[in-house]
Amino acid sequence: MQIFLTILLVAAMIATVFFLIRGIVAFLRTTEADLMGDGPNQSGLKQNKAMQGRIVMQAAAVLIVVLLLLLSR
Repeated sequence: MQIFLTILLVAAMIATVFFLIRGIVAFLRTTEADLMGDGPNQSGLKQNKAMQGRIVMQAAAVLIVVLLLLLSR
C-alpha cells in the first residue's frame, strides 16, 4: 500500500509542477491588449485554470503525505 501511495505522491508532485509551469507560460504570454479589454480574457482564464489545477494537485499531494505518515506508525 505504501508503494502505491508513494507512486501517487510522485505523480501528484509532477502534476503540480506541470500546472505551475503551464500557469507561468500563460502569464508570460499575456499581452498589453489582453490587459486592456473588459471582463475576463483568454490569458486570464488560462492562468486561473492552471492555478486551480495546481491547488488541487497540491492538496492531493498533502493528503497522500498524511496517509503515508498515518500508515508508517
